[in-house]
Amino acid sequence: MQDIDEDYTRKKLEDLLSEHRDLDDVIDNMVKSQTFDQLQLQRLKKRKLGLKDQIIKLKALILPDIIA
Repeated sequence: MQDIDEDYTRKKLEDLLSEHRDLDDVIDNMVKSQTFDQLQLQRLKKRKLGLKDQIIKLKALILPDIIA
């Protein structure tokens, strides 16, 4: 059962990392075009930060902090 949970967590992490990279590309392209909607840019950045928080939480589940 734990393997299924870990597999799901790893798949979810891969999906979030992919979406985070995609958002990074979209944001970079928007800024380079110099003709973009500031509100849309802010929403994308907020979404990207939310993804980063989720990624950190999932990484902590997969690789728990071990005190030596």
